Amino acid sequence: MKRIFDILTSSIIILIFLPFGLLISFFIIFESRGGMFYLQERIGKKGIPFKLIKFRSMRVDADKEGKLTIGMKDARITKVGLILRKLKLDEFPQFINVLKGDMSIVGPRPEVKEYVDLYSAEQREVLNVKPGITDYASLEYFKENEILGNSKNPKETYINEVMPAKLELNKKYLANPTIFQDLKIMWLTFLKMIR
Repeated sequence: MKRIFDILTSSIIILIFLPFGLLISFFIIFESRGGMFYLQERIGKKGIPFKLIKFRSMRVDADKEGKLTIGMKDARITKVGLILRKLKLDEFPQFINVLKGDMSIVGPRPEVKEYVDLYSAEQREVLNVKPGITDYASLEYFKENEILGNSKNPKETYINEVMPAKLELNKKYLANPTIFQDLKIMWLTFLKMIR
């Protein structure tokens, strides 16, 4: 049931968003060298890696300088990328990941291997379900980049404070992963975005 819901909803969203996506792609390519998409390896269900798709919001090879984005003042972010990130539009290509079956619309956000390797046995329970585009942690840490941007040591802050807190919030979802809860999280995410 959840898979059918994901496919139908993602298909509708992609069709509606397609004209905007083409326009965004043009601006990304026009402003800076590189493709329109950014692919990053994330860890999915059962620890299987997959390529997460986003609109490229940083210059090419920016992730070689670190995987965390340090606020909106991060020098690696392009001008178009800044707008995309503020409006969360860089995340929309992940609906392609949903269609491919790598992700669900709602579920724990997928993490990079570097940080998954730090999970405790209990925290690794998030890998029992498909990762999602949004979840309770995404809502609570909607401005995560700003938190890290204000930290003297962003990586340490993420590992010791943000990541454990987000994994705790994931437990709330894992306790009751129903379509009704998915709809609630999707609605709260939509409200958060338009605000």
